[in-house]
Amino acid sequence: MTARYQGMAYNELFLPRLSGPEIGELAKTGAMLILPIGAMEQHGPHLPVYTDTLIGEGMLTEAFKHLTSEDNIWLLPHLPYGKSNEHAGWSGTVTLTAVTLLAVLMDIADSLARTGFDRLVLFNTHGGNADLLNLAARDIREKTGMMVFRLDGGGLDNDKELLTPEERMYGIHAGDSETSMIMHLHNAWVHHDVLPNEFPPVSSEMKLQFSNKRFAWVMKDLSISGVCGNAQLATAEKGSTLLTSAGRNAAELFKLMLEFQFDKKIEMESV
Repeated sequence: MTARYQGMAYNELFLPRLSGPEIGELAKTGAMLILPIGAMEQHGPHLPVYTDTLIGEGMLTEAFKHLTSEDNIWLLPHLPYGKSNEHAGWSGTVTLTAVTLLAVLMDIADSLARTGFDRLVLFNTHGGNADLLNLAARDIREKTGMMVFRLDGGGLDNDKELLTPEERMYGIHAGDSETSMIMHLHNAWVHHDVLPNEFPPVSSEMKLQFSNKRFAWVMKDLSISGVCGNAQLATAEKGSTLLTSAGRNAAELFKLMLEFQFDKKIEMESV
């Protein structure tokens, strides 16, 4: 893995490397900012609790290989804590409440808007954040006037054929794909001697949940080990392929977001 504070993502296009006056000038150029949001939560007996955030760093490192300073897309520091209360009670999980996370995101966006930035991407690599980030994006748009985009890292790779059908459907946490990516990014942090293979009990109701999110769950409803998936199938090579694909696709989407404009603005009278 590329060392931190090197490369395009964490050096050349890493916003905090600039001085305050430089950032003020950058805001006048129409630059777009990427705010990554991860999590610190249990990922079974074999993966670090930093898994979601580490995967986000890996995806963005790959994505920024496809960007240059001319693209004018800049990376903010990772927010390493998220809404992880579905893993509450498991050792190592550190969660923010929905109220706290929303307040933090609003404060960050408000600070960026005051500086003059008008385009922000909320880049998420933890499923438990997703619903709240949809709310946050709308609230940021309404309060600051910024153009706000949402992007989830979990849907970016187009190499799903590397995973079994069961893994694609039910491998939602610390299974083949996440374990493969961590093996590639930081193999020394993986406990290879305790790789689990556990899937949730599959019933008709469960199928509805995984396809359409029809009911709420916490991890203890689904798993004894804290894992949903087969980590025994994981390889570092597979992880490299998944991250490369995700990064390439993310870069393409970032460029589209930078150029996006509404076709027209509707003027409304106050009522």
